[in-house]
Amino acid sequence: MNRRSPRILAAGALGATALGSGVALTATSGWLVVRASERPVILTLLTAIVAVRTFGMARPVFRYWERLRSHDAALDDLATARADLYAALVPLTPARLPRRGRAAMLAGVVDDLTERVEAQVRVTVPFVTTALAGLATVVLCAWVEPAAGLVVSGLVVVAALTTLLAWQLETRSMDALVAARDDVARVTELVASQSLDLQAVGAGGQAIEWVRDAQRRVARATRVQSRGRAVATATLPLATAVATVGCALVATRTDHSAAVSALLVLAPFALAEVFGTLPEAARAWARASAAGRRLNQLLDERSAVAALRHAAAVSAAPVITPADRKAGTHVPHLRLRGVGASWDGRRTALQGADLAVAPGQVVAVTGPSGCGKSTLLAVLARQLDPTTGSYLVDGQDALGLPLERVRALFAVVDDEPHVFATTVRENLRLARPAALDQDLVEAVGAAGLGAWLAGLPDGLDTRLGASGRGLSGGERARLSIARALLSQRPVLLLDEPVAHLDHPTALAVMADLLAARGERSVVVVSHRPEGLGEAHGIMDLTRTAVAPRDTVPDAVPTLP
Repeated sequence: MNRRSPRILAAGALGATALGSGVALTATSGWLVVRASERPVILTLLTAIVAVRTFGMARPVFRYWERLRSHDAALDDLATARADLYAALVPLTPARLPRRGRAAMLAGVVDDLTERVEAQVRVTVPFVTTALAGLATVVLCAWVEPAAGLVVSGLVVVAALTTLLAWQLETRSMDALVAARDDVARVTELVASQSLDLQAVGAGGQAIEWVRDAQRRVARATRVQSRGRAVATATLPLATAVATVGCALVATRTDHSAAVSALLVLAPFALAEVFGTLPEAARAWARASAAGRRLNQLLDERSAVAALRHAAAVSAAPVITPADRKAGTHVPHLRLRGVGASWDGRRTALQGADLAVAPGQVVAVTGPSGCGKSTLLAVLARQLDPTTGSYLVDGQDALGLPLERVRALFAVVDDEPHVFATTVRENLRLARPAALDQDLVEAVGAAGLGAWLAGLPDGLDTRLGASGRGLSGGERARLSIARALLSQRPVLLLDEPVAHLDHPTALAVMADLLAARGERSVVVVSHRPEGLGEAHGIMDLTRTAVAPRDTVPDAVPTLP
């Protein structure tokens, strides 16, 4: 479970006061009604009347105060926890993140973290309020009649054991439910993204059946997972009724007045409201526990990159200074010699790669799927450490240089650029937060989106994504290229930038990119030949990966 801040505990105390006021209101009202039926002198009832009014007003006031304090603390902690989580995920990207779709990965991290933090409100506060209110009721009943105090104590113990049992039953099936929901997300994403292809081969009905099967698995897992709540929902009212009858029997065997007997009978009955939140709290506890395990499993991974492997080997001369980056004048020389790499430490994804990229060169990397093209880009971008060979930046060992200094050289454009549900301006400023609007317009124009931007109703303030304007595949690719150009980084790494585009659009995108690159170096991975005619060299990983190192020249072969 997540850390409990003092504010959450204070909110629990406020909630306990609200619940205690409800119990006291019920018990005092019972005493007052019975005592008033005896027609005593009115002055003897004034204290009880004032108490009923006080408890009646205190209950909503303290409930509102508790909700305000607990939600404020939880939202504050959630903002901090998200920043901490994303900072912890950055070193794990992309080599140590699970092989899941982007949507599933993002939803899992966001939902799991939310479940873990919200447990403060959904679990900690209900448990604290229930414990304090139950203890206060036990003390009250024991003070009036010890036997009644024992009955109420038994009720509180039964409630605690029932909640623990509900949590265990919920926890047992939580993993199965999460797996079933992941299947629904995976199948739905597959069917939605490949709908046209499925229709083309006449598999639309089969695809719908896949979704229905996944939904049925969720339904079965949900039924199993709901048993814990069912047990708690049925047991707690029954236990409350038994305790109420027990207190009534105790009251009939004592010489207390009718008004006091009414107080003893109604006190355990009033606890029904107190215990009403426990089934849902047990469910939230199980969800938070499962979410915490998944997050810990994710964050326990070791980074695939050593931040600084050879501290003593760091040269005093920086790879690139801030002034160079601003001016865009320094473009490094990159060299891979016999580089091999693995994503999981077991299977080799890249073997014996030799590559030289001189400043300002455009180099294409080709080869079939699985030969290591994307792995090569990950090594260049310092997202993955090589297992063999050497990687040099301006003649210096890249693994001996500060990680952030080397990463600052590269802007990466992948085959599925993400567009955030925000404005065009904010989508672009991810690359350079301090960029002015003029810089954004220039980058968009250089990427071939000048006419597109001019046609937007609100210009840079136009919202994109699901809640705003949609983008075609070509527009999405160009927007990602505009980000890369805006970053002013001297080396562009392109991973299948035109993989999902038609031939004319692919040619146009690559032509605009190469025309706008200026003095930057470009390393592009592609299965397709569109736009690669101007490349200074082409590296075929199917041959280079197995070629003897002494037969590979220092420079990339020049195209005829």
